[in-house]
Amino acid sequence: MKLSLSWLKEYINLDHLPVSEISEMLTDLGLEVEGIEEVETIKGGLKGIVIGQVVECGQHPNADSLSVTKVDVGQGELLPIVCGAPNVAKGQKVVVATVGTTLYGEDDKPFLIKKAKLRGEPSHGMICAEDELGLGDSHEGIMVLPDDVKVGTEAASYFDVETDIVFEIGLTPNRADGNSHIGAAKDLATKLSYDSGKKISVAWPDIEAFDALQNQPKPSPISVEIKNIEACPRYAGLYISGVSITSSPEWMQRRLISVGVRPINNIVDITNFVLHELGQPLHAFDADKIAGHKIIVNTLEKDTPFEALDEVTRKLRAEDLMICDVHEQGICMAGVFGGANSGVTENTTNIFLESAYFEPAYIRPSSFKHDLRTDAAKCFEKGVDINRIIPALKRAALLIKEYGGGDINFQIVDEYPRVKPAAIVDLNYDKVRSLIGANIPNSEMDHIMEAMDFVLTEKTDTTVRVQVTTDKPDVTRPADIVEEILRVYNYNNVPTPAKVNASPAYGKFPEPHYLQELVANYLADNGFLEAMGLSITQSKYFAQALPVADEELVYINNTSNMHLDVMRPYMLPAMLEAIERSQNRQTTDLKYFEFGKTYRKKEKGYSERKHLTLTLTGKTKPQNWHGDQKETSFYTIKAYVDNVLRKLGIDSFRQNTPKDNFFAFGTRYEKGPMKLVEFGRLTAKITKAFSVKGEVYYADFDWDVLLKLATNRVKYSELNKFPGVRRDLALVIDKKVKFGDIALLVNKTLKDKVTDINLFDVYENDEQLGPDKKSYAISLTIEDKTKTLKDKEVEAMMNKVVKTLQNKVGAVLR
Repeated sequence: MKLSLSWLKEYINLDHLPVSEISEMLTDLGLEVEGIEEVETIKGGLKGIVIGQVVECGQHPNADSLSVTKVDVGQGELLPIVCGAPNVAKGQKVVVATVGTTLYGEDDKPFLIKKAKLRGEPSHGMICAEDELGLGDSHEGIMVLPDDVKVGTEAASYFDVETDIVFEIGLTPNRADGNSHIGAAKDLATKLSYDSGKKISVAWPDIEAFDALQNQPKPSPISVEIKNIEACPRYAGLYISGVSITSSPEWMQRRLISVGVRPINNIVDITNFVLHELGQPLHAFDADKIAGHKIIVNTLEKDTPFEALDEVTRKLRAEDLMICDVHEQGICMAGVFGGANSGVTENTTNIFLESAYFEPAYIRPSSFKHDLRTDAAKCFEKGVDINRIIPALKRAALLIKEYGGGDINFQIVDEYPRVKPAAIVDLNYDKVRSLIGANIPNSEMDHIMEAMDFVLTEKTDTTVRVQVTTDKPDVTRPADIVEEILRVYNYNNVPTPAKVNASPAYGKFPEPHYLQELVANYLADNGFLEAMGLSITQSKYFAQALPVADEELVYINNTSNMHLDVMRPYMLPAMLEAIERSQNRQTTDLKYFEFGKTYRKKEKGYSERKHLTLTLTGKTKPQNWHGDQKETSFYTIKAYVDNVLRKLGIDSFRQNTPKDNFFAFGTRYEKGPMKLVEFGRLTAKITKAFSVKGEVYYADFDWDVLLKLATNRVKYSELNKFPGVRRDLALVIDKKVKFGDIALLVNKTLKDKVTDINLFDVYENDEQLGPDKKSYAISLTIEDKTKTLKDKEVEAMMNKVVKTLQNKVGAVLR
């Protein structure tokens, strides 16, 4: 939100305060100033530009289209200036840009006036046309001013150039009362009243003239019916006839421009002006376009088409509140955006001016769902003052009469079926002091609340009943009033305690934060970088590279980045995007880990699970003189996976084939029906889809499951006194067979006799092995805890393994 200082000063005297102090005061009051900008009605403020008189004017000796002049600018000496304007003449009062002045043309590019020679004649300034000064569009000749203008007058003074200070306010959702210049002025008045001990009042716009002009007002030609009272508790409007659509006055245009609003015409500008002045959005309808001369406020059926002012036809939701005509055709999306066929145009003569209260719970979803983030919607979604509806209507009506010539002698239509009472809060003074941590006297609290126009009744030594003003819809509890008091008292005045008390906390194992830190520290110590990917991603990934059923995707309406349209069902895309960006910047040896959540839609509700992912590519370590670099392999990521589980005290699980189909080969660790982790090398199809070069190894832990199984108990087992035996197998198998399939079959066959199964080589060659075949070289370590195994026993076990693999997966020994 933008606040204009000169606009603020119309309601409260701030001349005695420097800008820095006003800024600090606004921030302390909860209207945080995020930036301060100097705004000029004319860029450059016409600095260095003065009124001069052409004393001499003659033909340039070397150019037919130029004139040589001498100009008096009140500095004691005449300035020689070469001028190309056809209308320059002796005796004229003109506008002169002196040497050192910066001018801004139509494109706002700066142009510095220097001493120069034009065709051999000196020129120490420039006689200006109106477009060169930013005062108009004409370039037919120089500006010629009336004869009575004094030579040497600064142009900024003559043209009434205004320099303003604009505060950029980071308005929080709970500060609906500060959503206007009057709101900010009220806050400042409260603070100044408290600091000075005197009542500082806000000068509200004078609307008494409206009632004076209402001479036996005529019935309104437009009637109103509210069918959805929950969404629209109050709706008021005024019929105004005989208006003229012209441009708004210059002072109003300046005010709107200062806060970033583009002037359009007098009617639209007045509604925007009142919005930023009082915080009450208004809407002007062309009254002759309202069918049946009746307004109906209601929701319409889902998918009803509505053509808005931007000429886009939108399908409505069943919850969108609409302003309709007698046929219940939508002519405006209430509080959000006007309709294409009911707005004010240059041919409009009669208008119906709307001022209403729409419930935030209806306005905000409509604004976001239809991507219509208007100033009105931003006001309504925070909540407006239901008792400021009529004053705002009268204020706008008076301005329209003054600058549009309309007849306002019509009865105000005010539909207010259920009066919304002001909040009543019982406050305990001691509780306030306890929450704030400062010994504030009762009288001081009363002074602050009365400065806010709160009504205090039933006061005792310990309690008071507070009636809150209706411009503060968020103040409904004692804690809210404590916050209001503290804003004015100033957080900086709360004393810092001399000592801080703390109680040691003990959480039962496993404590999630501790375990996450334990694993994160281990990974960071081993060269991993922690990634923090967005929880939202692009749905196109799951239609192409990582297939996920569309009905499982959680779609969102992201108006800021339309392509990020789903909550992520996998964490993989963010990691591949990070790798792709790093590789594009010549960084190829990468190790990332991330803790995060995934989201899916289920038949009943949604699934939200926490994961830990590891992503590796490139070399395992940086290049150095000691030892060769090695490429990341399956065993690289397997070592990290096993160590993470070991850190968590999880050492009992079985291996299986990954269920996720994005691994070229990999393994899944399971405990009963629960997945612990899946890891392996990603398919080339996936890495290619993300423009990632080289092999990528990926592990996906189900962190929620790991937390259930984690233990801090240390397990000990006696070292086997009998030696183990290693045997290697070279197997030719179908490409679709995974190492996990083989490991599972070996474990089932040998049970506790096999202590380790490793895949140490993968070979693919269609000419030698046959189409769709590959070769796995695996090693088995076999032990018996009761005896030393004999060769015949080992051979029998290996034959049993080979037979099982032949029968189950069609393996053939090489």
